[in-house]
Amino acid sequence: MSDADQPAEGRFDGVEHRFPVRIYFEDTDLSGIVYHANYLRYMERARSDMLRLAGVDQRAAFEAGEGAYAVRRMDMKFVAPAKLDDALVVVSRLCRVRAAAVDIHQTVMRSHAILVEADVEAAFVAPTGRPRRQPAEWVRAYEPLIWKGN
Repeated sequence: MSDADQPAEGRFDGVEHRFPVRIYFEDTDLSGIVYHANYLRYMERARSDMLRLAGVDQRAAFEAGEGAYAVRRMDMKFVAPAKLDDALVVVSRLCRVRAAAVDIHQTVMRSHAILVEADVEAAFVAPTGRPRRQPAEWVRAYEPLIWKGN
């Protein structure tokens, strides 16, 4: 497999993580616009990519029995629809890091137009489902990425 065959990934632009998404026919509903639940998928992919690029190995933590992130809360605002073949970007910002959770603000955009905004709280939970402290090295990796914006 060559480098050109690797899946698309996002990138950090300062503390913002930017993740590209193309809208395919399967993403749309009968009216030709993106089905609302698909935005959750795009944002999940962007969060996972952001954490991986920040040095967080979620898979290793899960396989070692340490735990995994679970979305505890999400507040979404739908502003405008995306349509077939649109090129979107999911912009993610770490807003706050606590002992057992991270708060992430995500915006789905087409060019400069905001389509969807979400505030996400992801809690780190043990295999039992109980909250637990996330690995200290993850917290250290997040610190320089915390958004101090307006």
